[in-house]
Amino acid sequence: MIPDDIPAALFTAFDEYERAILANDLDVLDAAFAPGPETLRGDGAGLLVGHDAISAFRGVRGGVPPRSIERIEYRPLGEGVALLVSISRYVGGGTGLQTQVWQLIGGRWLITAAHVTPRAQALDRSVWRTVGDPLWQGAWEGPLRGLTVAVKDLFAIKGYRIGAGNPTFLDDARAEPTSAPAVTDLLRGGASLRGIARTDEFAYSIAGDNAHYGTPPNGALPGALPGGSSSGPASAVATGQAEIGLATDTAGSVRVPASYQGLWGLRTTHDLVPRQGLLPLAQSFDTVGWLTRDGGALQRVAEWCLSYDGSDSTESVFGASGDDLPWRFLLPAEMMDAVEPATHTAFDALLARLAASDDPARVARVSLGDLDDYYEPFRHVQAAEAWRNNGEWLREHPGAVGPAVAERFRFAASVTPEQEAASRAALAPLRERLQQIVQGGVLILPTVPGPAPMRTARGERVDAVRQATLRMTTPAAVAGLPAISVPLLTVPSVLGPAPVGVCLISRAGTDIALVRLARRLHALLTPEDKDIAVKDSA
Repeated sequence: MIPDDIPAALFTAFDEYERAILANDLDVLDAAFAPGPETLRGDGAGLLVGHDAISAFRGVRGGVPPRSIERIEYRPLGEGVALLVSISRYVGGGTGLQTQVWQLIGGRWLITAAHVTPRAQALDRSVWRTVGDPLWQGAWEGPLRGLTVAVKDLFAIKGYRIGAGNPTFLDDARAEPTSAPAVTDLLRGGASLRGIARTDEFAYSIAGDNAHYGTPPNGALPGALPGGSSSGPASAVATGQAEIGLATDTAGSVRVPASYQGLWGLRTTHDLVPRQGLLPLAQSFDTVGWLTRDGGALQRVAEWCLSYDGSDSTESVFGASGDDLPWRFLLPAEMMDAVEPATHTAFDALLARLAASDDPARVARVSLGDLDDYYEPFRHVQAAEAWRNNGEWLREHPGAVGPAVAERFRFAASVTPEQEAASRAALAPLRERLQQIVQGGVLILPTVPGPAPMRTARGERVDAVRQATLRMTTPAAVAGLPAISVPLLTVPSVLGPAPVGVCLISRAGTDIALVRLARRLHALLTPEDKDIAVKDSA
């Protein structure tokens, strides 16, 4: 149904735009939106501001399913400005709604603002492998009651298979006879499982994309990569589909998505949380961790899962986590040299605010040594273990993994026993050095070099960001130390203001105290969090 009073030129522009959507004609779609930084496009994933951001998003979205326009409502808003609201009917069933503001600019009708309401989806397959309401009910009482969990697809859940982010691996897998302790701890505390969330293939990535299931959305920055390999749990938490993400961190897979999506993310002390029932990538570094939207929820999880009331296997190492950490921060010079200029500026401003606060902390500079000295031997040991864990399956299933992950496994297959032994020897003194440094304070640094890259980033750009990121995240993994990413920085990006986390690293076994320290810092620098922090600790 086409309104009789709609201007012919406007309807022609609308019709050309709709045809371009169905054909995924990116040039025509770009030309349909008004140029400049004021143009808007929004949907359920968030708001894009500016023509460049909209164009970047569209480049990775792909076309829409076949549909026809069922109805158009036209309202003139002023001279040369009009509102169009249209209902689309999809061939595969369901309807969608498009709301657009068109403006006559230079003799052409162009879109200056648009909002899209797609047809209802059962679930986002890029985020979830399977989901329920709940998928598994936890205890009816407990400190985690009311919280739902997105479980990374590496953990055993009774009656379900582990998929590891790969459909061929999932097809070969058998249903698990028991659930992993990291899962049952949350259930015993009263949390319920919302579902099994996606992971990068075999957790051997840091970007968050998946060649088979797509890339989960970034809940804080539409059009950006979500961060991996715990991309599914992170996106589920950031978009409000779960309160807790049960994840793993080998080289940053909790901390990176936390930073990219403005979440709290804790990498626990190595071996503190049992890893039974967890599909390994590299056992020397694999660690269980959690993602939440706020510090209070993360503290509830850490206190339950790591204290005497949590898993029996963690009681003997609870120890120092019951003590407060010193209000003294150590700033690693090499890390600051590795961050992007905008991140450096934002972090310096945060330190200045801390120094001028009512509760200033002492900040001292320290040296960790050349970051490549950590990264290069780390990646050789990680690769050797990854190949031992997965090499036989990969040989039996050639072509089953995506190109980027396949390239990493090709490197892993090339690592010799002599290279692995030399790398382990090189890491030993670095581990001791870092463990000694954190005896005198808590390391503070940006979690990653900068904001999440755009989803359109490809090839060398993605690899460069990956290597720069791993140089910052691997030292904590090498030393087996707890590390938390706190959403404290905002930096400019092509897609708009973007979150970057601040990472705190403390001595082994101080995980609970580290969360409390992070909340103290967040409350001091984020006034709106003060009341929440006080209420949670009461």
